[in-house]
Amino acid sequence: MGLAVPHLLTLFLFFSLICFSPILADSDFEGFEDADDIDEDLDSSLPLTTTRPSQTLLTATATSQPEPVPDPSDPVPDSEPASSTTDSPKPSSTSFEYWDEDEFEGLPQDQPQQPPLTVTENATPSPDSDLKPSTDPKQPAEGSSRSYTVEIACGGFLIVFIINYFTGKRMNENLALAWAAKFATKDTIFDKNFSLLGVGEGEGDDSPLLLKEGQNVFKFYASGRRCCQGLLATMELKSRHDLISSIFNLVVPISRDEISFEVYMNDDAMDHVVFAVAKKKAAKAMQKEVPDLQKFTTIVSPPTGRKWVADDLAVISESKEVAGDLITEAVLDQVFGEKAFQKFGKGFMYMHFSDQHPGPTHKKMLLFKYALPDANSMADMTRLVALIPYYIDLIGRYKLSSQARSKTEATRSKAAQEAYKELQNARQEALQRKKAERKKLMEEAEAKLSAESIRKKEAKERARQMKKAMPKMKMTRAS
Repeated sequence: MGLAVPHLLTLFLFFSLICFSPILADSDFEGFEDADDIDEDLDSSLPLTTTRPSQTLLTATATSQPEPVPDPSDPVPDSEPASSTTDSPKPSSTSFEYWDEDEFEGLPQDQPQQPPLTVTENATPSPDSDLKPSTDPKQPAEGSSRSYTVEIACGGFLIVFIINYFTGKRMNENLALAWAAKFATKDTIFDKNFSLLGVGEGEGDDSPLLLKEGQNVFKFYASGRRCCQGLLATMELKSRHDLISSIFNLVVPISRDEISFEVYMNDDAMDHVVFAVAKKKAAKAMQKEVPDLQKFTTIVSPPTGRKWVADDLAVISESKEVAGDLITEAVLDQVFGEKAFQKFGKGFMYMHFSDQHPGPTHKKMLLFKYALPDANSMADMTRLVALIPYYIDLIGRYKLSSQARSKTEATRSKAAQEAYKELQNARQEALQRKKAERKKLMEEAEAKLSAESIRKKEAKERARQMKKAMPKMKMTRAS
């Protein structure tokens, strides 16, 4: 019995270990699957190293966990390779395109590669494709057309400018020639009143009548008449040859074709006369701005009991006597009357007679200024042009009364004294200006001198002042 008890205990312990060993194994490896199941999962997810070693290499580099090595004793099912080959992901084509064959030796050469993508002219890219052409084939043509826009605009402007230049030049020449043909040819007003017309010597018919000083400036000269030295007519036309001026004049029409006449009277053929007729607005400006009109004249009010100029005109004169003598009945009937001025005085601007003209060469002058009509309407200014020879004769034989002469002489002597004072004041101002400049130069020179030079100069000046202050002594010899 003593030996049977230990044997029974040993058998009991053996059976208890056998019964509890699966429970202990499950408790020790709780949460882990069977090794066979893990191997099957790994074999189904990873490609076979024997068929595609490159895929194993890429997968190993992409994952951080080490690849488990399968147990060669475990049986591999027959369907495993087929499923692995079909379900395994294909390698990215972009990865193989940048591989260097010399660097990766031992890789299979029968790896299928995608053909390179090419963009043809007729091919249309699919909406899913990310490849877009970098440049538009039509872009250079559009850029080249845009680059010529400025050149085309400049070329067009130059062509229009050249056409306008020659067209405007021809129009101004035609206008000047139309005036000359109407008033400066044979049996016209100037031909009947002057013996020499034009700038030539008058020996033949080939001498030119007009002198062209610019594309819009023409001059006409006439001489050989009593009471005057000559006549100079200056036509200042619109700048039709200038495209910019033409466009500006269309927008703001401030300029027009004008002609001015200067008659240089003889010294003994004109008395003390300062007289002007102009439109009211222009007359006020002339009376304030023109020197001789400002000094000697006033605006004359219309007299009572006689005909006078049109309401649009104003008379500026040194005295009422002069104004009444120069505004004659013939002039009122022809031009300056109310009805005559509305019909024939459209181009009249002003006329100005003065024996105190501020010009440098001629003091006694008659000035007329008119607006030129069109080339086909030159006859409209016939009566205005006829005023020139009329007033040359009228002023040439006109004499003031003794009372009016005394007043005009007193006025001129006073004006001469004022002019002399102004000249003296101008001379004094010029001398003072020169002295101030000389003193400034001396001060600048003294500032540049050294201290020793200044001391010597002061000592010399002091000695000169002391010598001047000493009493003068006269030495005589004893006899």
